[in-house]
Amino acid sequence: MQTGLAGRTALITGASRGIGRAIAFALAAEGCAVVLSSRKQEALDEVAAEIRATYPDSQVLARAAHVGDEEQAEACVAEAVRRFGSLDVLVNNAGTNPYYGPLVDIDRPRAEKTVQVNQFGVVLWTRLAWRAWQAEHGGAVVNIASVGGMATEPGIGYYNATKAAVIHLTRQLAAELAPRVRVNAIAPGVVRTHLARALWEDHEQRLNAALPLGRIGEPEDIANAAVFLAGDCSSWMTGQTVVVDGGALARPFGGGEPVGGPESA
Repeated sequence: MQTGLAGRTALITGASRGIGRAIAFALAAEGCAVVLSSRKQEALDEVAAEIRATYPDSQVLARAAHVGDEEQAEACVAEAVRRFGSLDVLVNNAGTNPYYGPLVDIDRPRAEKTVQVNQFGVVLWTRLAWRAWQAEHGGAVVNIASVGGMATEPGIGYYNATKAAVIHLTRQLAAELAPRVRVNAIAPGVVRTHLARALWEDHEQRLNAALPLGRIGEPEDIANAAVFLAGDCSSWMTGQTVVVDGGALARPFGGGEPVGGPESA
């Protein structure tokens, strides 16, 4: 089955590493022009060079922007449309988790930063993509949520609350932007990324044993789901959250191991 993504333009936030990087590679492999965005230009340039080396015919734009900064986000979207003539796919992947500990002890600055990036960032970039291209021409939005938004866990409760918000925002945006734009989400479990390192690095063997599919996730596992949701194979899907967690949510209650976490970067 063909994805229909060849010739389209996809913008990925948080694209300098981890899941965002893997999604950028996967969309480039499908023939998309890819726009890479994250905070650090140097890191984006490295990923762009790697994509060009892997897919010599690929079209790649690397543009630094803080996901919660409206002016930087608007400039990034505008340049994407100016450079490639469209913005067919938006992947809201950027995420942060500046706090670990009891929910009642989180301070306001870190709470606000988590909301600004994980929650408001989804609304901001979707709005910009909608106004710049998708309202008239259509498109697809893929949000990266977390299975943590569907469960309780110690230490990352506020992060998980923002990911629960992403799941609801996905449904809300799907209802408001239909039928022009499809909006779906992916809820990863524990994935081998830098941001989630604290969850897997020192006890990966134990985590693997606890998961029904026997291993933690790789960024490419999430990228495969993103290609499906971005392309024509999911053309009759909107407002849905696809769980990709190795079976973590299928474990018996009280399994004791983390089900998800800060996977995005």
